[in-house]
Amino acid sequence: MSEGLDSTDLAILNELQANGRLTTAELAQRVNLSQSPCWRRVNKLESEGVIRGYHAEVNRRVVGLGAMVFVMISIDYQSADRLQEFQDAVVKIPEVVMFHSISGSEDFILVVLAKDLEAFSDLLHDKLHRLPGLARLQTYFSLREIKGRVAEIPIEL
Repeated sequence: MSEGLDSTDLAILNELQANGRLTTAELAQRVNLSQSPCWRRVNKLESEGVIRGYHAEVNRRVVGLGAMVFVMISIDYQSADRLQEFQDAVVKIPEVVMFHSISGSEDFILVVLAKDLEAFSDLLHDKLHRLPGLARLQTYFSLREIKGRVAEIPIEL
């Protein structure tokens, strides 16, 4: 169990992950609390940064983003400034929806969404290949999304 979180807090987190639109009354009933203590706990979880926000899960294909691409990147570490310049440039690319520093033979992995392969090709040539400090870039296209929702963190009660 996480430090500072009890089983009721974890139950609240599980319920809100499954449905962030629950009213305080509905949530309180599901976690066996009265409404006021439930509201105080949710407020505390928000203020402490345990709950970082509430979001709608959008079907990327329905909004025209049919291509998901994993981009593995190695950079030329010349200086801390160069590293920061690279990171700042990547963060500014709206098609990059996830950006992680990783261990292993590559330095970073990006998850990129694009309309289609042609749109990704344009992004690759116009933005990704022009990133500062880029040494090597490899792309992997998602052929089928088997489990893609990252909104639910597995919390054990």
